[in-house]
Amino acid sequence: MIPGILITLITFPGVIVHEIAHQLFCRLMRVAVFDVCYFRVGNPAGYVIHETPRTNLQHLVIGIGPFLVNSIAGALIAFPSAMAVIKFDAGGPLDYVLVWLGVSIAMHAFPSTGDASSIWSGLKDHNAPIWLKIVVAPVVALIYIGAIGSIFWLDLIYGIAVAMAGPMILAKLLA
Repeated sequence: MIPGILITLITFPGVIVHEIAHQLFCRLMRVAVFDVCYFRVGNPAGYVIHETPRTNLQHLVIGIGPFLVNSIAGALIAFPSAMAVIKFDAGGPLDYVLVWLGVSIAMHAFPSTGDASSIWSGLKDHNAPIWLKIVVAPVVALIYIGAIGSIFWLDLIYGIAVAMAGPMILAKLLA
C-alpha cells in the first residue's frame, strides 16, 4: 500500500493546478479569497480560503471548477507527448515527463469531499430551488463516490484516461 502523502508528492502539479482553479473561479464569481496554499506536505495538500459564496451558483462553480480546469489542462499537456508514445512508439524523456505531468494534473481533477460539503451546504438554504437540489445532489454524490474510489485508484485511472484517450482515439482514426 502506497501512503497518500507519497502519491501527493509525486503528483504535486495536480494539487497546485487544482488550487489555482479554485482561486480562479472564486475571482470569476467575485468571491473574496482570504488565503491560498497551493501545495504543502500535509492534509489537505492545498487549500483556498474564501468568503462564503452568496449564491448557489457560486458554490457550485467554485466547487467543480477544478474538475474542468484539471481535466482540460491534463489532456492538453499530455496530448502531443502521449501521441508520440502511443502512435509512434518514439517517446523521448521529455515526452514521458509531459505525460506524467498531464496524468498528475488530471488525477487531481476530482473535487474533494470538502468541495462537496461546501456545494451541499449552499443547497441546504431553504431558498435554494428544488430543481437545483435535484440537479446538484447527484453531482455531490459523484464527488463522494470519487473520493471513495480513490482508495481503488479511481483518480489515477481517470488521470490516465484523460491523458491518453485523445491520442488513442486519434491513433485509431489514423490507423
